[in-house]
Amino acid sequence: MSEGELAILVGLICAMAALYASVGHGGASGYLAVMALVGVSSVVMRPSALILNVLVATLATIAFMRAGHLRWNLLWPFLITSIPCAFFAGSYAVNEPTFKRLVAATLFIAALRMFMPQRETTTRALSIPIAALCGALIGVLSGLVGVGGGILLTPLMILARWSSAREAAAVSAPFILLNSLAGLAGLLTVGFTVESWLWWAAAVAIIGGFAGARWSLQSASQLWFRRALGVVLLIAAFKFVVTS
Repeated sequence: MSEGELAILVGLICAMAALYASVGHGGASGYLAVMALVGVSSVVMRPSALILNVLVATLATIAFMRAGHLRWNLLWPFLITSIPCAFFAGSYAVNEPTFKRLVAATLFIAALRMFMPQRETTTRALSIPIAALCGALIGVLSGLVGVGGGILLTPLMILARWSSAREAAAVSAPFILLNSLAGLAGLLTVGFTVESWLWWAAAVAIIGGFAGARWSLQSASQLWFRRALGVVLLIAAFKFVVTS
């Protein structure tokens, strides 16, 4: 990787970390998009995205917990199935064409999430059996692709009216953190590779994640940034489709 490509990669990862942390996410789908655009090997993408996800989701989790937004009764029904599913899916070796298709689908969903309006509405009781089933499905995707699952959990909770947008973000942060750790543990059973640039990426992800978490709690406007990110994700998804 050239110095110019490294600078672009690190800069975009910092921006992704800031935006995703502001909505309670770790940013794995964004990191996958950036790595796809720069041409990082698919073998390296999965563990790298999960490691960065853990760092940023940890910061977001701490921020939302300290602010008192996290509701554990909304979190555990998803976790009881998502964690084991993410672990076993993480230990599964996915061939490159399948991996690219899965990532493309994930990036497309993430892009749609960026264009969804964030409205506060009345909520209703969480269905534990449905939540457990959804947690299992999200956990499988998390482990296979290298994401934490927040891009699916957050809109699901809002659309099902199980929580407000702020509560969904607060629940998504620890959900992503624990699923990412489970996916990494699964990958460890088969071994994985990371490159030296990851240390630079990790440093800027921490900085961006901290700024994004603070930004969210101060209710900053993120609309233009979210729309721009949605376009980037769509471009990366298209790149995965045409090269799969």
